[in-house]
Amino acid sequence: MSNTEGDPRHLDTLDRDLNRFSNAEMAALYVARPMVSTGIALIFVVMAGLAAALFFGQANNTLIVVVAACLGAYMALNIGANDVANNMGPAVGANALTMGGAIAIAVVFESAGALLAGGDVVSTIAKGIIAPQSMGTATVFIWAMMAALLSAALWINLATWVGAPVSTTHSVVGGVMGAGIAAAGFTAVNWPTMSAIAASWVISPVLGGVVAALFLALIKSRIIYRDDKIAAARIWVPVLVGIMSGTFATYLALKGLGKVLDITLPTAVLIGVGVGVLTWVVMIPLIRKQSKGLENRNKSLKVLFGIPLIVSAALLSFAHGANDVANAVGPLAAIVQASGTGSFTDVVSIPTWVMVMGAFGISFGLFLFGPKLIRMVGGQITKLNPMRAYCVALSAAITVIVASWLGLPVSSTHIAVGGVFGVGFFREWDAERRIRKAKLAMPERASYGPEERRRRKLVRRSHFLTIIAAWVITVPAAATLSAVIFFGIQSVAG
Repeated sequence: MSNTEGDPRHLDTLDRDLNRFSNAEMAALYVARPMVSTGIALIFVVMAGLAAALFFGQANNTLIVVVAACLGAYMALNIGANDVANNMGPAVGANALTMGGAIAIAVVFESAGALLAGGDVVSTIAKGIIAPQSMGTATVFIWAMMAALLSAALWINLATWVGAPVSTTHSVVGGVMGAGIAAAGFTAVNWPTMSAIAASWVISPVLGGVVAALFLALIKSRIIYRDDKIAAARIWVPVLVGIMSGTFATYLALKGLGKVLDITLPTAVLIGVGVGVLTWVVMIPLIRKQSKGLENRNKSLKVLFGIPLIVSAALLSFAHGANDVANAVGPLAAIVQASGTGSFTDVVSIPTWVMVMGAFGISFGLFLFGPKLIRMVGGQITKLNPMRAYCVALSAAITVIVASWLGLPVSSTHIAVGGVFGVGFFREWDAERRIRKAKLAMPERASYGPEERRRRKLVRRSHFLTIIAAWVITVPAAATLSAVIFFGIQSVAG
């Protein structure tokens, strides 16, 4: 045994060396984590290509379908990484769900929505934006759809990296439009549809924000600002939960049952009213029991909104899976059909393997890359608690139904993020109103200076401006990128 081994200085040196190894190991793990996620995503894309080769068989165009399946898988991963954050962000930001719980719920309900109720808008994505017959040949149509898929996926990937929640619907619409213009000129585009989509840039977030702000105003005036908050909550929380369940029942009747039964909007609304009233009746004793022993303060109210918020986040994920899976599989389904039959003007039918791939891709994207955007939407735009997050979720559901009734092509991303903005700006307005009211009651009270007022803003202006800028340039950016990719494919293949 060496004489230096018992020396305290030797032990200090050993501790420092071990600390260095520990720090190096942590640094290696930090660097390797994104590489692992990227590696798993790459494996999924390759598996999607192999599945396409297996299901499509030994046809002449198998290679085209394999490449398209890989692009569709890449697109689905990006949708999961960016878009799903809008449904789960508020619940995580309000601490009603952990990140792991949010991802688990979203994976289950996104997949269920895509597989059970998805596909209704696939034909719109594949055929409603450009006139297929203007493409001339099936080959040109296939190239255009491939360019649209790749450009939309690249744009969403960039937006996720920057930290901006953009509309995947608008990204793929821009991609299809850009490729259509590159292939057949401006006359190939259905400009009335594009005008309606452009109008939704403004309508979606404003409508979502207004509805969310109105519900927050209701909660503040009827519950939070009351002397006996718990007694007020016993009356109003069952009403609010009833409105939520009725709204989602209406939406799910239209989306889910509409695939097996011919359900009109008035019928769906009647179903929603019935479910809402039943939920209200059931919730009255449950909320009374849950509120026993709660202190008369705002923190106690958060307990009563926790479970309704989790349920609403799950239902929003189902609705999102039903609606937005088309963004990944719409162009892919059109490519598969055109490659298999040579027809590119008929109504698009969706093979089961294509829908399954889209559902799994969204889930994988959320699991591997979603936490960044979930944190941003949930906590970095404005501070959320269960009541505010509940208003955002309810606003998103109501706005989507109203937009469907009006026939407006709205973006679920714009609605949900608009709801977060609406809640934040309402809080700013309400705080200013209360300050003015206090000054009238106590004129001697000092007012805040410009710097202090800026510091007290409850919505981060930097995030607000970044997101609005990303929304505005999504369609033209995706369209330009798609046109460039189309010309590239044409020059290589031609």
